[in-house]
Amino acid sequence: MPRKIRVAELPVFDLAEQLRSEEDIAEYISQIIEEGDMGELAHALGVVARARGMTEIASASGMTREALYKALRPGAQPRFETIARVCKALGLKLVATLPTPSSPKQRGKAV
Repeated sequence: MPRKIRVAELPVFDLAEQLRSEEDIAEYISQIIEEGDMGELAHALGVVARARGMTEIASASGMTREALYKALRPGAQPRFETIARVCKALGLKLVATLPTPSSPKQRGKAV
């Protein structure tokens, strides 16, 4: 019979440890932006800031560590200025693009 594993014995998953490259970070943030949940974007930027070093990102964004943690906690609704400052500190660039049409109706043609 297999040995039972207790939940308390399982390692804690930390996404910040999985973001190993600039490409990983860019893909993660892009997916969150595509979903459109600004609270989740704040949290995702917090995960990336932890992956890079919260103290360094706080300094580069001109914020205190405490203010950065507060602004980027799950469910936070930070101002766009805060998001822009953190993105700049992380070396990320927010870009607007048009969606790729996937259906005749989206391309402006009647069905």
